[in-house]
Amino acid sequence: MQTFINKVDDVIPKLLKLDRDTLYDFKITKHREKRSLDANAYYWLILDQIADVMKIDKEELHRDYLKHYGVRTQVMLPVKGDGYFKYYDLDGIREVNGNRFYVYNVYKPSSEMNTKEMSKLIDGIVQEAKTLDIETMTPNELQILKEEWK
Repeated sequence: MQTFINKVDDVIPKLLKLDRDTLYDFKITKHREKRSLDANAYYWLILDQIADVMKIDKEELHRDYLKHYGVRTQVMLPVKGDGYFKYYDLDGIREVNGNRFYVYNVYKPSSEMNTKEMSKLIDGIVQEAKTLDIETMTPNELQILKEEWK
């Protein structure tokens, strides 16, 4: 059973109704609005058009845009990380206290981005499209789309 609680004040009465002899698992997360599917669809539409003009594989181009406009985290692993991450680059090998570590730049997939992160990705891809004379939404249309995300 999954219950959505709107405010902290709603939690206490619900907790008081629980059976004291039963174990429960709880997960409390801060509410975040999901970005719209229109934003994701628009991203892939523009990406397709850029890939066609540049004659580049769409997935390769997507990976490049994640690197340039997305969210990057650096991870050190004591073993090769091939297969652990979807989007990554080997940044180098480092020794720490006599132990060898592989250092990876790991890029967040667009499907996991929040509204702010996706907005930055779309702004970047729109700028790229304009340099290739690919028609994009007007700044006003983009602003409306972004407001729908919030």
